[in-house]
Amino acid sequence: MSNTLYIIIIIAIASIFLAAYLVLRKQYEKKLRVILKNVNQLRKTHFLKADEDDLAPDVVGEINQSLREWEEEHTKEYEKLKNMDSYRKEFLGNVSHELKTPLFAVEGYIHTLLDGGIDDDEVNIVYLQKASKSLDRLTSIVNDLESISRMEAGEMIIDWRTFNLNDLIRDVIEAHELRALEKRIVLTTSIPEDKQIYVYADKERIRQVLDNLMVNSIKYGRENGNTDISVSETDADYIVHIKDDGIGIDEKHLPRLFERFYRVDKHRSRSEGGTGLGLAIVKHIIESHQQRITVQSKYSEGSVFSFSVKKST
Repeated sequence: MSNTLYIIIIIAIASIFLAAYLVLRKQYEKKLRVILKNVNQLRKTHFLKADEDDLAPDVVGEINQSLREWEEEHTKEYEKLKNMDSYRKEFLGNVSHELKTPLFAVEGYIHTLLDGGIDDDEVNIVYLQKASKSLDRLTSIVNDLESISRMEAGEMIIDWRTFNLNDLIRDVIEAHELRALEKRIVLTTSIPEDKQIYVYADKERIRQVLDNLMVNSIKYGRENGNTDISVSETDADYIVHIKDDGIGIDEKHLPRLFERFYRVDKHRSRSEGGTGLGLAIVKHIIESHQQRITVQSKYSEGSVFSFSVKKST
C-alpha cells in the first residue's frame, strides 16, 4: 500500500472523527444551553438577577459561573436566616425567663400563705405585698410587649402637636429628682430656663422617651454622679443629649443595645428592676417620628444617648 493511500485513509478517519466531534459537541452544547437556561430561570425565581438569553459561547464556563453566583447568594441568604433563627430562639428564651421570674415568685408567696402563712400576722401582709409587686412587674412586661407589637405593626398613632421641649425636659427632671436623690445623683440641664425650643411631635411619646432614658441614667449612674440634659440643633431638628458619668457600656454591646430584653449585665439589670424593653420602646417611638437615636459610651466612663426631634415650623 502506497504512502499516498495511507495519507488518504488517515485524512478520512480524521475527518470522520472531526465530523462526529462537531455533531456531538453541537448536541451536548444544545443540552447544556437548556441546562443553563433552567439554572438561570431557577435563579430568577429566587429573585436573583439573570439574563437567560445572554448565553456565552463557553456554555460550561457560563454554567459554572452561574452556579457559583447562585451558591454565593444562597450562602448569604442561609447565614441571614440562621442569624434570624438564632435571634428568634434567644428572644423566646428571654421572654420565657422574664415571664417565669415574677410568676414563680408569686407562686412561692401564694403557696406559703396557703400552707399557713395567711394566719401569721407577721408574714401575710408582707408576702401579699411581695406577690403584688411581682404581679405589677409581670403586668409591665406584658404591657410593654403589647406596645412594641403595636409599634412594629404600624398601629401606633402619633398625636402630632407643637410644644416647648424645654418645658417638658424640666418636667421630666423634676419627676425623677427623688429617685436620683436616693443615689445622690444630681440632675441638671445646661439649657437656659427661658429658651424656647418648639418642636413638632407627640408630646407624651417624647416624654416616654425622656423618662426611659432618665431612668436608665439613674439606674446605672454612680453615687454622687451627675446626669445632664442638653440640646443642640440642625437646620430641621433639635438633638437632645442625655449624658451621665455612670458605669458606661462596653463597645461590643452597643450594636444590640436597643434589642428587646437585651441586657448588658443580666444579673445587675434584673436586680435593678425594669422589663428589659425600655430602650426597644424608645427606638420604636423615635423611628415612628422618622427621627434617629444614637448612643456613645465607654466602659466605666459614662454614656450619652442622643435623639432628634423635628423643629416646629
